Amino acid sequence: MILLVSIRGFAYGQTKDAIDSAKVDSAKAKAAREKKIADNTRKQYDFGDLTRNILHPKKKANPLHKGSGFTIVPNVAANPTIGGQLGIKAVAGKKLGPDSTTFLSVGATSASITSKGIIYFYLNHNIFTAGNKWNFQGNIVAAKTVTPDYGFGIGRDFYSGGSATDKTLADPAHQVYPIHSFYYDFREKVYKEVQKDLFVGAGLDFAIRRDIKNKDTVDNATPSSVYNNQHGFPQDHYSANAFLFDAEYITRDNPNRAYKGIYADVGLRINQTFIGSTKNAMQLTTDFRKYISLSDRNPETVLALWNWGSYLLSGNIPYLELPGTARDGTFRSGRGYTSQYFKGTEFNDTEAEFRFPILSNKFISGVVFGSMQSGNDEQGTKLFQVFQPGYGGGLRVLFNKATRTNLALDYAFGRYGNKGFFLNLNEAF
Repeated sequence: MILLVSIRGFAYGQTKDAIDSAKVDSAKAKAAREKKIADNTRKQYDFGDLTRNILHPKKKANPLHKGSGFTIVPNVAANPTIGGQLGIKAVAGKKLGPDSTTFLSVGATSASITSKGIIYFYLNHNIFTAGNKWNFQGNIVAAKTVTPDYGFGIGRDFYSGGSATDKTLADPAHQVYPIHSFYYDFREKVYKEVQKDLFVGAGLDFAIRRDIKNKDTVDNATPSSVYNNQHGFPQDHYSANAFLFDAEYITRDNPNRAYKGIYADVGLRINQTFIGSTKNAMQLTTDFRKYISLSDRNPETVLALWNWGSYLLSGNIPYLELPGTARDGTFRSGRGYTSQYFKGTEFNDTEAEFRFPILSNKFISGVVFGSMQSGNDEQGTKLFQVFQPGYGGGLRVLFNKATRTNLALDYAFGRYGNKGFFLNLNEAF
């Protein structure tokens, strides 16, 4: 753990005309809750404290010092999709307005290479201006990728009937077909607060994939080649360029590790050929997260709930853009399976996670979680007819208590022999 130590740190006056006792009591209760959370944070122990104790063992912590929101860390990660990952990552968090009226803004950038030959660079941000008047969300990605493909659908224990190409597309034996490609993505969305905690926004996304290669390049020999032939996509490239329209509702208290509140987003993605998309398509996406703190004394004792879905309304989308396992915005859903192990034109994932402190100083915490995925296929299976479970548990190591950044170490299990170790920064949702 010492080897993972990061380089840290650059870090109303009012006139009362009449007193509403209910509002006063509510304000006092809210202030008391916020004070408990603040007091709890001051008692926490993170990697910055560990670094100080190692390098300056006789130096005592300053209880009045507010930790830096900027951290540079080794970008160490692992999961069955990418293998082991090593790189460098910079993360930052800062409120750009008063604490009581402004959400935390976060950003991150990283460059990494993995044991499976993936090279990945990204830069992303989620910025709230003072008073939450505007919210800017976006990312830039450039990557050399290897995507394991297990066929189209939610998984079948047996397969009968249909043509040879149908069987190849469904891949009932769950044979893996690695797909190599170069991937570039530019996305930016701008939201305006229209009511308290309610935002509406729009944006653009340019998702481009080039030099797509399967080891077996014979037509209809792999699920992706069957899909591309059936839906009129080139075998070696595509673009999925889209207009984005979203509405979101946010009351969660922190995007890295929420103790309480709600995050909800409903969006339309409209791929259009006149802005360079290979095909026209329209998708509906939904993302709902609820966080319930179960303890006033230890507010990080949380029951977290998540439902994410994507549904094709019209048109056709490229094979590697199909919604599926770990195809949410942060690629963390469906732990226990590799990315896109299951996929369809319609997909839904529901998860629950119980989070709890282990050490009294909150340096080490634990989680247990479970998920249920459902999707359609092209052999007649409908959404919500078949569910595939995943479950597991893990540990959390507190990296930066100022921004609630933590190291997540999970071991998860799924069906068809799937299991694996998942290591990342921050919670899955």
